[in-house]
Amino acid sequence: MSTTQDAEPAVTTPPASGPGKETDGRTARRPLALRLLARPEVGVLLGAVAVYVFFLVTAPPVRDGSSMANVLYQSSTIGIMALPVALLMIGGEFDLSSGVAVITSALTASMLSYQLTVNVWVGVVLALAVSLAVGFFNGWMVVRTGLPSFLITLGSFLILQGVNLAVTKLVTGNVATDDISDMDGFDQAKKIFASTFDVGGVQVKITVVYWLVFAALATWVLLRTRYGNWIFAVGGNKESARAVGVPVNFTKISLFMLVGFGAWFVGMHQLFTFNTVQSGEGVGQELIYISAAVIGGCLLTGGAGSAIGPVFGAFMFGMVQQGIVYAGWNPDWFKAFLGAMLLGAVLINLYIQRTATRR
Repeated sequence: MSTTQDAEPAVTTPPASGPGKETDGRTARRPLALRLLARPEVGVLLGAVAVYVFFLVTAPPVRDGSSMANVLYQSSTIGIMALPVALLMIGGEFDLSSGVAVITSALTASMLSYQLTVNVWVGVVLALAVSLAVGFFNGWMVVRTGLPSFLITLGSFLILQGVNLAVTKLVTGNVATDDISDMDGFDQAKKIFASTFDVGGVQVKITVVYWLVFAALATWVLLRTRYGNWIFAVGGNKESARAVGVPVNFTKISLFMLVGFGAWFVGMHQLFTFNTVQSGEGVGQELIYISAAVIGGCLLTGGAGSAIGPVFGAFMFGMVQQGIVYAGWNPDWFKAFLGAMLLGAVLINLYIQRTATRR
């Protein structure tokens, strides 16, 4: 007698996934809502909408077109610098000198033009060269020494802060530059860097247009070019990027120089808006630029982020800065509000990212 019995094979019932479709845990696509939440800019978009609605309710003057033009103007002056700062952060680096670099550029253009009595465009071009040189120095020092960019650019920050004040006093005998509004080329330069245009009876600053154009260009570079792939690669793992042929040193140095270009552009706007420059300004602005990028979804560790997120981050800052004034609150609370907003946005982004990527 046989002591064994023939075992019948187990019968499994495939899941009902529709005709012609087979799915498992590895290939199943997540819902569209979760995939959208995984985008780094979605969290800050929701935050920007919430801040806008909040001040729309609590500060009635915000509903006026001219008030919104002021909000967009404040946002643009932050956003133009936040874009290259964000790209640099995606590339895995920081630049703490970006705030005072704006003033360095404006001081250079103003003093060279006035003291040499030349067309202001000469000062503008020389200021661009100085700004790019500062960016190159920061990038070259980072890749050459291997030191954290935090330390390198902290040193640059202190150097530029001291040079701005000391050289201005030495050359002009004052803490501010001389008025250059009556010099050759000033009117033409003002039209490019600090003009306004009319939209439905509301005066809008040209920087708003530049801000949106730069954001579109940065988005295209990140998503559609080889250079954009290099930025993400060096920010994620520079050694792995170097192993597959990515020019790591070139990418990092060029990103620092891009921050220098942004500092030059914003510096020229300030110069041709106010005709003169205060040498002690710019301190603390670098934290606002970095905060706008972080709120916009750029990781502090590099390798992730977008150009659209910092646009919404800058808008939140501009909205808060002007909204507090329109609401009639004490403006001394501005920085406290920004700090709370930064922490809240980071926590919300973290929650959204974890929710979106959870299986």
